Amino acid sequence: QVQLVESGGGLVQAGNSLRLSCAASGLTFSTHAMGWFRQAPGKERELVARITSGGNTYYADSVDGRFTISRDNAKNTLYLEMNSLKPEDTAVYYCNVKRAFIGDDWGQGTQVTVSS
Repeated sequence: QVQLVESGGGLVQAGNSLRLSCAASGLTFSTHAMGWFRQAPGKERELVARITSGGNTYYADSVDGRFTISRDNAKNTLYLEMNSLKPEDTAVYYCNVKRAFIGDDWGQGTQVTVSS
């Protein structure tokens, strides 16, 4: 059974930084692309960043240049370094893996609140 456990969220002032972590178990972590999504109140869940098994990355335009996704395959952990945070980054952030023929697995989410 796949488990994804996010941590690192919190309340910060605009301009500051946070690092989110996602500890994964129940899958061969190194062979899967992983992603971070977020969902703000009243809005749909959106892709923030994605990293392939080979380390290639993709970022949403809204976070490109401010956020960095990375992974530590030895620790089965996914990270999201968030710098220059803005109030519009406020959301619940979710870790995601999409497994072939099975579908999406999600963590429980971690709240990020950025005050102006």
